[in-house]
Amino acid sequence: MNEKETKEEKKTSQPEVKEEKPKKAKKPKVNKEVEKLKEENSTLSDKLLRTQAELANIIRRNGEEREKLLKYDGEEFIKNILPIIDDFERAIEMDTTTDEKYLSGFKLIYANLLKALEKFEVKEIECMGKEFDPYKMEAVLKESIIEEEPNIVLAVLQKGYTYKDKVIRPAMVKVNE
Repeated sequence: MNEKETKEEKKTSQPEVKEEKPKKAKKPKVNKEVEKLKEENSTLSDKLLRTQAELANIIRRNGEEREKLLKYDGEEFIKNILPIIDDFERAIEMDTTTDEKYLSGFKLIYANLLKALEKFEVKEIECMGKEFDPYKMEAVLKESIIEEEPNIVLAVLQKGYTYKDKVIRPAMVKVNE
């Protein structure tokens, strides 16, 4: 064997050792990237939770609003009917000047109209002789009667009505001072 071959054999039989750079320099960079990704993941998770909570609140509020709209659906119709009831009551009070058959027809129509309103949960606010309630009544007149207790309703000038649990027209009353 010649010398050249021997050197080549040695070169091929022994792999050359390459010097590697230390990996410590790359680790901090990788750790920084991992930390950055963890932080970004945390931020996105937080945003997702907030968005989900906001969506749940919107759905809940929308459902409540829709329920309220459906509950008081006929309110406008009832408000338009109430003046007709007032007119019927005035006509019935004048029964001394009218024909009896005519008056009995008015009374029948009035009673049927009240029954129809009762089916829709429209109720008259009872206030005669009771304590004044500013949420259900409107004090139009005041009078001072010593025999009566103060803040008691003396007269109902216009009836008030509730629709389900909501006052749609407060009663106009005269109150004792």
